[in-house]
Amino acid sequence: MASFDVVSKVDMQEIRNAVDQASREIANRYDFRNTGSAVELGEGAINMRSSTEDRLTAMRQVLEEKLVRRQVSLKAVHYGNVEEAGGGTVRQAAALQAGISSDRARELNKFIKGLGIKGVQSQTQGDQLRVNSKKRDDLQTVIAELKAGDFDVPLQFENFRD
Repeated sequence: MASFDVVSKVDMQEIRNAVDQASREIANRYDFRNTGSAVELGEGAINMRSSTEDRLTAMRQVLEEKLVRRQVSLKAVHYGNVEEAGGGTVRQAAALQAGISSDRARELNKFIKGLGIKGVQSQTQGDQLRVNSKKRDDLQTVIAELKAGDFDVPLQFENFRD
């Protein structure tokens, strides 16, 4: 039986590099001077703070630009609400999502079964999904359809075995 795994991973080193680059750019840009703007990588989240919501939006744009340049999918970053902080500042946290949740795995299973390709089976294994079939071409069709679909998580395909 041929098979492959559908996973959702983020490269933390690339995220760390993108946050460092964004932080350096924010420190050097004229429009961020004396605004108290900062972007930091926390435990499983990116924390941003600034003096106004406009500066926070601009900082978010700089961060997204750096993430895209480092080939980190923006689907892996989920922004929280903008919160008022002390001293007239605002802050926002961006959670990093890695792994496929059980609800998302159910949605992916339903999508694969809905394709109607005979002999293709999928099952959830922890935070990944294994897809099996007797025909390699059917698996490649499933991969193409999953890439075309929009599931709000970055999907990678690993362990393709024949």
